[in-house]
Amino acid sequence: MNLLDPLVQSRPEAEADPDWWRGAVIYQIYPRSFQDSNGDGIGDLAGIIHRLPHVADLGVDAIWISPFYRSPMLDFGYDVSDYRDVDPMFGTLGDFDALIQRAHELGLKVLIDLVLSHTSDRHPWFQESRASRDNAKADWFVWADAKPDGSPPNNWLSIFGGPAWEWDGERMQYYLHNFLREQPDLNLHNKQVQQELLDVARFWLDRGVDGFRLDTINFYFHDPDLRDNPALPPDARNDTIAPSVNPYNWQDHLYDKNRPENLDFLRRFRAVLDEYPAATAVGEVGDAQRGAEIQAEYTSGGDKVHMCYAFDFLSNTAPTGDRVGKVLSDFEAIAGDGWACWAFSNHDVVRHPSRWQLGEEALRLYAALLLSLRGSVCLYQGEELGLTEAYVAFEELQDPYGVRFWPKFKGRDGCRTPVPWVQDNRNGGFSDGKPWLPVAMEHLHRAALSQVNDAGSTLTFYRDMLAFRRRHPIFAKGTMRIVEAREDYLAMTRTFGETSVFCAFNLANRAQPVTPPPGGWSLLDAPFEVIENEHGITLPPYQAYFGQSGV
Repeated sequence: MNLLDPLVQSRPEAEADPDWWRGAVIYQIYPRSFQDSNGDGIGDLAGIIHRLPHVADLGVDAIWISPFYRSPMLDFGYDVSDYRDVDPMFGTLGDFDALIQRAHELGLKVLIDLVLSHTSDRHPWFQESRASRDNAKADWFVWADAKPDGSPPNNWLSIFGGPAWEWDGERMQYYLHNFLREQPDLNLHNKQVQQELLDVARFWLDRGVDGFRLDTINFYFHDPDLRDNPALPPDARNDTIAPSVNPYNWQDHLYDKNRPENLDFLRRFRAVLDEYPAATAVGEVGDAQRGAEIQAEYTSGGDKVHMCYAFDFLSNTAPTGDRVGKVLSDFEAIAGDGWACWAFSNHDVVRHPSRWQLGEEALRLYAALLLSLRGSVCLYQGEELGLTEAYVAFEELQDPYGVRFWPKFKGRDGCRTPVPWVQDNRNGGFSDGKPWLPVAMEHLHRAALSQVNDAGSTLTFYRDMLAFRRRHPIFAKGTMRIVEAREDYLAMTRTFGETSVFCAFNLANRAQPVTPPPGGWSLLDAPFEVIENEHGITLPPYQAYFGQSGV
């Protein structure tokens, strides 16, 4: 295995800061594709341990590890068959304990993905539940009788296509699945189910995790009356959550998710987190119509989850200055004391350089914009290398979502291909065996080792921009006000105490003048080119200005 030389040393253990998550930068690791340590072509926990120095040297605060639990892997770990164990393909609980220890030595917090809305159909809970209508776990999943004509109980749809109901001939009822039919939905109206899930959270907190990323947080509860979702008019449909080829977008999802009962469960979940110093949670809000409202509702009041992210910047909609300004202003208007977590890429969407067709300079500018927003930030593995979406041929496709809707929607494999660590290896240093997904040849020239000592590389830029953010706590803790937002330009002020920073972003492929608000502004040391002279301030194409006052 080729490993990069670590540029960081172990950091001394600091006293737990219960507010560390506010403004933190979290690096998402998709374990199947990060680093393989044993030559089977699949990344694992030992591989993550070996690559942690790369993550620590990047300058982030925490890692989020996508599921590594026991699973049939039909949805690559999001179909859990045992919440309290590591799937053998990833290693053992001992490997996980070693990962926690090494991450903490490097000063990194560890969040793990917790999938509470559904399990695998091979989970013992579901196997018992489907056996009869009167067993101890009969009500642990969402079961319903067929309509008199044998059709499903209502019109709810699965994100993965087709009805959200699957007939079970053993129990002679339908069960609900918002995703794959092999992922039955848990019935969180049942307090025993809630308690079991809270105990799962305690299991991992007791092992030393610093918190959780909560998968599909707004899917936990369904309408017990099983009312039909109303239709959306065509002009109200969008592909924020599901691809445009999926009729899931044709409904207003009032009854299969986003239910008010979820608030009380989130309060119970927060009470568990509060038993552990500095534990935190970030929720994934999947909704195309009211994501910002749910995001604000779930994070307000200090008694639910700490932060949430919606899909505003994970969608195909181009992030023009006016679009970004509207998203930020809308959230600020309703958030109160709620807290957002922003991201441009993750394991479920096309990588943003390809999704938004960003060149190298624009990619760096948008990275700086992301790291300047009020809120916490998630970066997806390979983002710091400037990886684009990889092409995966149909014959090599793994994602059932892509298989179903190919070729109009190619699934999620293109953002999940292995991270390239070295250039002089056909597998990019990821594995000595055949990778589970092919290493994209166009990614090899962006391998981490080829960028690590290059002052002009994308990796160096991310390091510099993250170091800039750390030098100025105003970006993590300060308030935000939009000054100007138009298609090719965005300007805001961040304020913390008596200090303000004016941030301006030229989103155009041409130079633009910058006019800061009244007051004296001193140029800060951000990694951008700015022209200052007696005529004022000019930003070259895709450059940013950061000026500070109040010092």
